[in-house]
Amino acid sequence: MLIRRCSALLAAAALVVGAGACSGAGASSSAARTLTIANVLDNNSFDPTQLNIGNQMQYWSPVFDTLLTRDKDNKLKPWLATSWTYDAKRTTLNVKLKTGVKFTDGTPFDATVVKDNLTNLAAGTGQNAYMSRSIATYQIVSPTELNLKLKAPDPGLIDYLASVGGVMASPKSLKAKDVATVPVGSGPYVLDKTGTVAGSTYTYKRNPDYWNASAFPYDKIVIKPMTDVTARLNALKSGQLNATLTDTNSLADAKRTGLTANTTPVNWNGLLLLDREGKLVPALKDLRVRKAINFAFDREAILKNVSHSEGALTTQIFNAAGDGYDKSLDSIYNYDPAKAKQLLAEAGYGSGFSITIPESPGFAQYNAIIEQQLAAIGIKVKWVKVPSNAVIPEILSGKYPVVFMTLGSQSAWQDIQKAVTRKSPWNPLKAGDPQLDKLLAAAQNASEAQLPAAMKAVSKWLVDNAWFDPWYRENSVYLSDAKTAVAMQAYNVAPAISSFSPKE
Repeated sequence: MLIRRCSALLAAAALVVGAGACSGAGASSSAARTLTIANVLDNNSFDPTQLNIGNQMQYWSPVFDTLLTRDKDNKLKPWLATSWTYDAKRTTLNVKLKTGVKFTDGTPFDATVVKDNLTNLAAGTGQNAYMSRSIATYQIVSPTELNLKLKAPDPGLIDYLASVGGVMASPKSLKAKDVATVPVGSGPYVLDKTGTVAGSTYTYKRNPDYWNASAFPYDKIVIKPMTDVTARLNALKSGQLNATLTDTNSLADAKRTGLTANTTPVNWNGLLLLDREGKLVPALKDLRVRKAINFAFDREAILKNVSHSEGALTTQIFNAAGDGYDKSLDSIYNYDPAKAKQLLAEAGYGSGFSITIPESPGFAQYNAIIEQQLAAIGIKVKWVKVPSNAVIPEILSGKYPVVFMTLGSQSAWQDIQKAVTRKSPWNPLKAGDPQLDKLLAAAQNASEAQLPAAMKAVSKWLVDNAWFDPWYRENSVYLSDAKTAVAMQAYNVAPAISSFSPKE
């Protein structure tokens, strides 16, 4: 794994650690500390096989520890795992574990528990099951050490261990009938059943036996699902909330009312040109046509007028904080409708053609722009109305040649697994290319020192071959009150519970 007005639709978009707390709305500093936040989505599940990043990470991060974590600078840090080391071939990862940790049901945390959780995730049906599927076998060295033997090098594995891939739950809970509603973790909090109503309020109280309690000064956390951005903003301004995700439209109002705007560019906005092999629309198989679409959009104007200049222009899908980002690629496709029309004519589509795009209420502000700027170069858009809650399944169904999306990005290899390979869920028409396959193989097998260059080569190929049409990376806007500091995260639109701290 998306949030703002659109990103509530994302399945896609990572983690951090730090001190976390705030004085609760309306609470004095001498009272028990409560953090109350609103989330744009409801919790989907506490089943470790179904956990998501993005906004829904806030629901599970209070109760589940991960093997690794990320600090405020996005650097990987030890957590339940104290160290991790690859062999020379990068196919065996040695992991050493913290001692003395117990789950809230009393089960000790050890190497066998790690194996149980990782195999359970890989066997599951969740969208993040891929995070542990590269592991072939497990060698338990001792209760505090194990080796993960990989089928092939997995450049993303360590990143995953700081995300859903590293979530540790009590093995007794993994197959329990109530696994989706009753989390049993080793995290700093436990879910308070008496204060929790699914779809309305999720309340968490301290885990009295937590191994690192000083890092989490809250006594209670309350998370309220609120899909309406205006309702969230009003609740924050009235003191009912300490913090919440809004959108760039809220910035001016936030400044007038004394709220703090915390921003980070995580998701990219633009088109996914899914039909790269012309299975649905033959024209899209031609590289010149895909390049024409990239030249058709005035990225700078869209960023200014739709997102209030809150973000950074880009023509690549990789996160600027990751190892595949190449700044020089961000100016490959400047706004040039004349060049776009020339390319279409050279490809034999001077008279234009039509494409079908799913239309969602969540992306309504972009629809007129897409239709107008494609029409200006001769491409007619046919819209198919799709309910907001069905956008992701529709996109991933493979029925559409082109879709608009605001798609989250994390590390380069994670983005590749999500949207680039022939098996990627966000590549529903399973497009591929022999040259791309070679670059992906080179990146997969690269040494740590060679990996950034190999990832940048993949990014250059994707840009040169116009597999996507990114416009810009929009700032995620997380507003907080005067009592609450928020450390934003490079890989996730919504901060983890550990990212909040009190302003004393």
